Amino acid sequence: MPRHHGEVHRSGRIGWLRAAVLGANDGIVSTASLVVGVAASGSDRQAILLAGVAGLVGGALSMAAGEFVSVSSQADAEKADLAIERNELAEFPDGELRELAGIYVKRGLEPQLAMQVAEQLTAHDALASHARDELGIAHELRARPLQAASASAAAFAGGALLPLAITLIAPMHGLALYVILTSLVALALLGAAAARAGGAPMLRGAVRVIAWSALAMAATAAIGSLFDV
Repeated sequence: MPRHHGEVHRSGRIGWLRAAVLGANDGIVSTASLVVGVAASGSDRQAILLAGVAGLVGGALSMAAGEFVSVSSQADAEKADLAIERNELAEFPDGELRELAGIYVKRGLEPQLAMQVAEQLTAHDALASHARDELGIAHELRARPLQAASASAAAFAGGALLPLAITLIAPMHGLALYVILTSLVALALLGAAAARAGGAPMLRGAVRVIAWSALAMAATAAIGSLFDV
C-alpha cells in the first residue's frame, strides 16, 4: 500500500513568525539591557523593577504600533495593486489573459499549453491567478496588520517577563550578571528555535542573536556604571 507523501512548508509562517520572534527577542534584549543599565548605576531593586516594568509596557505598545503601521502600509499597497488588477480584468479581459499566458511561457510552458492553463485558471479565479503569478501576492502571505501587531506585543511582553522575574528573585549582589546570563541563554534558545522553524541552521541562529544581545547589554552596563548613584 503506497504511503502518503506529506510535505511541510514554512513560508506560510513568515508573517506571524517574524513578528513573534522579533517581539520576544526585543522584549528580552530591551528589558534586560534596561535592567542591567539601571542596576549598574547602583539603584535599589524597586527602582530597577520600576524601570523594567515601564520598559515592558512602553516596548510592547511601541512594537504593536510599529508593526501595525508597517504591515498596514504593506496591506494598503497590496489592496491598491489588486484594485488596479481587478479593473484591468473587467476592461481588458483578453489582454489580461494573454498576459497571464505569457507569464507561463516565460516559466517554461509551450504557448498552447500556457494559454490552456491561463484560460482554466482565469475561469476558476482570475483575480487570484493574476495576484499570485503577476503581482506575487499569495493568500497565505498577505499582510495582516492586527495579527502582526498582536503577535509582536504579546511576544515582547512575554520576553520582557524573564529579566523582570530574575530581577525580582535574584540577589542584589551580582544582579546584573544573573540577568545577563539568563537572558543570553533564553535568547540562544529563541534564536535556535526560530532558525529551526524557518528551516535554517540552529547554531547560526543562536550565535547571531547572542552576539548582538551581549553587545547591547554590555553597552547599557557601561553607561549605567558612568552614573553611579
